[in-house]
Amino acid sequence: MTLVREIVRHAAVGVSVADTPDGLSAIHRPGCAATIWRRRPVRDFQSWVNGLDAQVLPKARVILRPEAVRDAAAAICDASGTPAGPERDRLVDDIAALSEVFAALMQARWLRIRLDVVATNACRKFHVDAVTARLICTYRGIGTQYGTSADGVAPHRIFTVPTGAPILLRGTLWQERPRTGLLHRSPPIEGTGETRLVLVLDPIDDPEEVV
Repeated sequence: MTLVREIVRHAAVGVSVADTPDGLSAIHRPGCAATIWRRRPVRDFQSWVNGLDAQVLPKARVILRPEAVRDAAAAICDASGTPAGPERDRLVDDIAALSEVFAALMQARWLRIRLDVVATNACRKFHVDAVTARLICTYRGIGTQYGTSADGVAPHRIFTVPTGAPILLRGTLWQERPRTGLLHRSPPIEGTGETRLVLVLDPIDDPEEVV
């Protein structure tokens, strides 16, 4: 695992690129704005999720304990009509595994989990999330886009996270200052006919305080 200080391996300044989930821990290093677990989707799984009707892609927003994620993800698939089988099991297992890794890194007692099905230009403006940190994994479609900006405007050079590769990003509530200037967005896809399936994880200290 290498902390990238220059544009290399298709990542921006201050973005760590790792080949194992343990490498996501680089988010705690000074000056690391984000870290990407570079992994390739399993071919059979990717063919399966790409071929699903958008109406049966799992979609939900819940807050729960990390240890409850696996059962919740399976229930979300049931409620969404996602067809059962080994590829759905792989999806559920991956959501649970990413939740476990993320919760451990953030020492989070609770997680806010979003499974979003996106076919519009949702969150198309570059921004920083109002959280401590956020993990995003795009299972289907174009991955999250990001870049560095010194003045808050759209970055001149835009990078795209590979499909299936989780990215862990610092938010505005991260204590380290000054901020790194890394911004991200959901890629604009409206009118293309593409549908994305995106997992978003946020750490939650107290679910009673969440609006």
